Amino acid sequence: MIITRAPFRVSFCGGGSDLPGFYENYGGCVLSTTIRKYIYLTIQNFFFKERIVLKYSKNENVADFNMIEHRIFRQCLTDFNIKGVELTSMADIPAGTGLGSSSSFTVALLHLLHTYKGEYVSKYKLAKDACEIEIDKLGEPIGKQDQFAAAFGGLNFFEFMPNGFVRVEPVIMAADSYKKLQNSLLMFYLGGEHSASEILAEQSKNIANEKKAHVQQKMCDITRILKEELQKNNVDAMGELLHENWILKKSLAAGISSKEIDDVYERAISAGATGGKLLGAGGAGFMLFYVPDDKQSSVRETLYNLREMDFEMDNSGASIIHVDRDFI
Repeated sequence: MIITRAPFRVSFCGGGSDLPGFYENYGGCVLSTTIRKYIYLTIQNFFFKERIVLKYSKNENVADFNMIEHRIFRQCLTDFNIKGVELTSMADIPAGTGLGSSSSFTVALLHLLHTYKGEYVSKYKLAKDACEIEIDKLGEPIGKQDQFAAAFGGLNFFEFMPNGFVRVEPVIMAADSYKKLQNSLLMFYLGGEHSASEILAEQSKNIANEKKAHVQQKMCDITRILKEELQKNNVDAMGELLHENWILKKSLAAGISSKEIDDVYERAISAGATGGKLLGAGGAGFMLFYVPDDKQSSVRETLYNLREMDFEMDNSGASIIHVDRDFI
């Protein structure tokens, strides 16, 4: 058996600038971190060499690639031409909650299949190939940030060049500042699932509008400022810049926010959070807030009806966590 995992991500600023409709014209950038919540994939040989068994939220047992219902499994297994295997997927967090689960799945699956075939693959290639699977082959109207975050791991500034190249720059901070950042971020689960594809499709279409593109450019400016402030160990700048980014992001497409989301946000700000945002494309999932230590009890009391999720930041990225030496 082989087991791989890839982390989920928390995107702070710049989301949407990783869509090709924007970065091909203006260049884009995103600042995000991965967290110690993962998707796990396993592969083992199956007794019947011409069949494929898949276990995720559904069970599939098929003899032909085209019979596979799960689109990413179908595409990847077709590309690798692998049969006679059983694959299982497990995750620490449900899909559709704004933490990049689809791309984490794709990255972990590509890592798994390359390892099964005895092939080494770089983190950049994992991310690039995951983008090709989701965006080019499956036609998802999504960006590139999630795939690169899942592959590389850590707190990073990603720059999306007009020619398609992605520059990955780790954000370097003092150890105490890193710890303060981690301890000042609170995450609350709103419930529900969202369709990132629908919201991002609208957002991508809206970017053709000069006014919307200008808003996205402002979000990139905020992202660059945040990177500089964090590298100066000015951690408290995170709250204000998250707030500015969230106000701008809400104007990019319908469905990003809602009355319920706005209410939760205002309650948290009134209780002492200095900024925050909904994670992912919008509509549902998790809300993130930057909260000074002396205000955290107040924010938790105000949002008593929401489930808080404790988390730590991750530095590992996509990883092979188990290989039977006589398996490959």
